[in-house]
Amino acid sequence: MPRKFKSTAQFLKPDPRYQSLLLAKFINSVMKSGEKATAQNQVYAALAIIAEKIPGEDPVKVFSEAINNVKPHVEVKSKRVGGATYQVPIEVSRARQQSLAFRWILDVARKSRRGRTFAVTLAEELLAGYRKEGGAYTKRENTHKMADANKAFSHFAW
Repeated sequence: MPRKFKSTAQFLKPDPRYQSLLLAKFINSVMKSGEKATAQNQVYAALAIIAEKIPGEDPVKVFSEAINNVKPHVEVKSKRVGGATYQVPIEVSRARQQSLAFRWILDVARKSRRGRTFAVTLAEELLAGYRKEGGAYTKRENTHKMADANKAFSHFAW
């Protein structure tokens, strides 16, 4: 890393519609090929769908709760000790928790299109994460189960 590296988090501005830093970061994760306006439109359309499906709730609150439900707390890393490779469970930092949650939600939303728009599949996955179900939440549960199964090797985490 260069000595004069400045974190992008300190330059991140909140999104224009909801004034949320978390949503702005998510929009940047959705963005492909620098097309930020397209990513914003898709995320805002997904939030509008969420607002229709859950009329009493704030869509940004549903979004942040979905992200919190999908965040993993532990994961496994491969550690080579002697001639064997062990899957060692380690705690996940807050920034990595957030990026993994974003990545898992977007992967599931992009893969499960089946003739629907991205905004619809994104809204469905966010609602599923809010209800603690869906592909991204399943991925989190599998990660936690893997870490729990390998907790005997936790003494290798140094």
